[in-house]
Amino acid sequence: MFEVTVAPAELALDAEPAREPGAYAALVREIGEDGAGEVRAVFWSETSARLQLFRTHSLAQHHARITREAHSLKSAAGTFGYVRLAALALRLEKSAETLGDAAFHDLLDRMDAAYAAARAQEPQA
Repeated sequence: MFEVTVAPAELALDAEPAREPGAYAALVREIGEDGAGEVRAVFWSETSARLQLFRTHSLAQHHARITREAHSLKSAAGTFGYVRLAALALRLEKSAETLGDAAFHDLLDRMDAAYAAARAQEPQA
């Protein structure tokens, strides 16, 4: 078994803020409070489903789908200013084809934690 060490750049992903505070306000200005709230509800639902999907698919057999889903998650998280989740999703998107199983599962754990942190900081409507 190989020992995996986390490079400083990897640790920096965990140091990203969970949420950029102005992102949701900017979305509200663009599409209104009701629209932003509806889109955010869809984001939470789809993100939860994506995180579950990542855990049910074999990286070796489904890296292309995982890459696409990571790209979508990165974009959606960025829209709402969930910086840490977006950065981790980008990491998965860029490395899905080359990640080993242990690194993949570690990344998923970090994404779950970032999702939980983002939910905890969810702006109130």
